[in-house]
Amino acid sequence: MSARGRQARRPCVSWSKPMSEEEIRFLPYEQAMKIVAAIQEEEDIKEPDHRILTVYNKDDKEICWFDFDEVMAEVGPVDKSEQKDVVAEYILHRIPDWALDM
Repeated sequence: MSARGRQARRPCVSWSKPMSEEEIRFLPYEQAMKIVAAIQEEEDIKEPDHRILTVYNKDDKEICWFDFDEVMAEVGPVDKSEQKDVVAEYILHRIPDWALDM
């Protein structure tokens, strides 16, 4: 588990759960690159043995998180040497616009 401080966590996107009436809008890739400092694979503190990908901004604050299994299912089979880059690329294209309010 990461030693980073915990705040109220907000999922970025969940493909397996129905979306609310509010449409999620994503930041342009270039804008997401400017605010995302790290994507960290971590254990979900509320669900042991469940992995999440937490997205941090340049101030080391949690922006949101993605379900690890959902992301891997969406990405599909990838060579292990390319997995980190492919997952980061996938996530950077799916950062919600409300992340700018962090």
